[in-house]
Amino acid sequence: MKLDRFTTETDGPVRRYEYDDSSMLAVDFGPRHDASVDLVDGTVIVVDGDDQYELELPQGAGDAHTFIKNGVLTVEVEADQ
Repeated sequence: MKLDRFTTETDGPVRRYEYDDSSMLAVDFGPRHDASVDLVDGTVIVVDGDDQYELELPQGAGDAHTFIKNGVLTVEVEADQ
């Protein structure tokens, strides 16, 4: 996942976890109750009021699951089998 630009645009900490068959990214946006997340053509899009953040998933990534809860964005990407 391309994190360099994404992490400079957010204020909260970013953590990345690697597993044998998947990886997970957690980004703390803080207590933002109106933030939403969507996944469109391999791009994770977070909208928070007037702010928008985008994160491109790696080429060849398998299934991806995204959700945001209590201001923490979680992106789970399964390895392409």
